[in-house]
Amino acid sequence: MRLKLFSIFFLVFIGSLSAQEIALLQYGGGGDWYANPTSLPNLAKFCNEHIDTSLKEKTQTVTPGSVDIFDYPFVHMTGHGNVYFSAEEAENLRNYLMSGGFLHIDDNYGIDQYIRKEIVKIFPNKELKELPANFPMFSYFYKFPQGMPKIHEHDGGRPQAFGIFVEDRLVLLYTFETDLGDGWENPEVHNDPQDVRLKALQMGANIIKYVFEN
Repeated sequence: MRLKLFSIFFLVFIGSLSAQEIALLQYGGGGDWYANPTSLPNLAKFCNEHIDTSLKEKTQTVTPGSVDIFDYPFVHMTGHGNVYFSAEEAENLRNYLMSGGFLHIDDNYGIDQYIRKEIVKIFPNKELKELPANFPMFSYFYKFPQGMPKIHEHDGGRPQAFGIFVEDRLVLLYTFETDLGDGWENPEVHNDPQDVRLKALQMGANIIKYVFEN
């Protein structure tokens, strides 16, 4: 029965792949999944204006265990605190990602110690691998020869991007020590210099374009 239901979800999901949609992941555990409320709408607007996408600027919310997640080829996740995926949620996320979906996790400073163990639930037999500066995503449209840019400073660590691959396809991206989502927010939220905010939006556009075309 489960296999039959998954097959139905898979067929529905394949039909939605041509749509350019992004959603925000509402997860359990007590962390602030709702952080950066203006970030995804601003990123969608930037992408529509600069890389010829047609993203809806009103972001929808999905949960890890929902059927609805299969309607969105790109799901974004952020926050500062605790994250928890049940076994059923982890299985649903794994099915979603292996069916063609994509999850971008952006550490908003504080999620790292929690999210890594939850990623293991999704892919117990895979490891996060750091993406080198010459990974195509960093030069897919805008050029970032040093790799992931630094948007906000916290502990002095270098910005990093980690990925999980399924048959050479990047299905999960974890951005760490960069705070891309903060850079996507409205200018008055963090008062970032325009050049810093632009770097964040350009890197976000690279991620969107790379995922939709690969």
